[in-house]
Amino acid sequence: MSGTGTQRPLSRIRVKDLRLRTFVGFNDEEQRKRQDVVVNIHIDYDALSAARGDAVDEALDYKTITKQVIAHVEDNRFLLLEKLVNDLVELVMAHGAVQHTEVEVDKPHALRFADSVSLTMAASRG
Repeated sequence: MSGTGTQRPLSRIRVKDLRLRTFVGFNDEEQRKRQDVVVNIHIDYDALSAARGDAVDEALDYKTITKQVIAHVEDNRFLLLEKLVNDLVELVMAHGAVQHTEVEVDKPHALRFADSVSLTMAASRG
């Protein structure tokens, strides 16, 4: 394929149902006790060079990103789900190869009659 304005296709990595524990919330019980959260991350990047050349050094290192997410979630406290999700979006976007990300964090049993409450945020380059 050639021509001006042709964009290379992006690939999507999905980290699904990453189950972690952290302090999230502002009531007394939430401040005293870690809660389960479930993190889902979509990461879009240009994987064509890595795919064509089977080149590890040109692939996005999703293991490193996931380890950073785990450390950030488990080693911090958050009053708001919004803060937690925004931090994770910024963490993923700090990797230069990432063109777009969407991060969703579920807080299971946050409401009595609901399986969970979740918040999603996204960011793109450019």
